[in-house]
Order: sequence, then structure tokens, then C-alpha cells
Amino acid sequence: MDRHEGSVSVGNWILTFIITAIPLIGLIMILVWAFGNSVNRSKSNYCKAVLLMWIIAAILTIVITAATGVSLFSIVEELGV
Repeated sequence: MDRHEGSVSVGNWILTFIITAIPLIGLIMILVWAFGNSVNRSKSNYCKAVLLMWIIAAILTIVITAATGVSLFSIVEELGV
């Protein structure tokens, strides 16, 4: 099936944002909309961008948490607590 090339309505975008705000359902729908064949191209690209931003945020969170943990560990070790 070809992707629909018409513009996405404001109501459809609002519904998209509401659905993606629901924790597990939002993730599933983001994946469906990002990689589905019958989804408007602009919605598909938006969902792919959201997934990419989530991956970047997760990586940054892991790096910052690890760096903070290492720093705190070295401070505690240095103080001898």
C-alpha cells in the first residue's frame, strides 16, 4: 500500500499527541506509525524522529547516571565513609 500523501489534520495531530502520551500504548503506536505502510509520510517521519530522540535521551541518561555514580563513588571512597 502506498502512503497517504495528504496533509494531516490538526485534530489528527492532537489525537496522535494524546495517544503517544499513554505509556505503553503510546510506544506501540509510535512503532506502528513509524514503520507502518499505510501511514501518512509526515506522521511516519515524526514518529521516527520521536524514536530517535528517545534513543538519544536514553543513551545520555545512562552516560550521565554512570558518570555521576563514578564521581560519587570516588568522593565517598576518598572521604573514607
